[in-house]
Amino acid sequence: QVQPVESGGGLVQAGDSLRLSCAASGRTFSRTAMGWFRQAPGKEREFVAAISWITSSTYYADSVKGRFTISRDVAKNTVLLQMNSLEPEDTAVYYCAESSIYASSLRVASTYAYWGQGTQVTVSS
Repeated sequence: QVQPVESGGGLVQAGDSLRLSCAASGRTFSRTAMGWFRQAPGKEREFVAAISWITSSTYYADSVKGRFTISRDVAKNTVLLQMNSLEPEDTAVYYCAESSIYASSLRVASTYAYWGQGTQVTVSS
């Protein structure tokens, strides 16, 4: 496949958990990192978490640190985002993104050239 494909979104209550999955593209040998971003209605797209495909180092936005965990399965070309203790403020469309460059930061959208279509996460209070 050409683009990443997300799955696992849905409607949950505050305090619940949800796991998002992203099937990476077929660019196995050029992939350097995968990231998750989100965009809430009326807001700009923001960084959530990222993982280096080379070193497995992980990076998180302050707003999700301690609640979200990003991981990768190299054999399955998949990235997971485990989201615990969800809050209504986490409501957004979540996008999976893939990079093939060695960037100075995995926290910026410009690092990623390939994007999924997004999956909706809604957290009710």
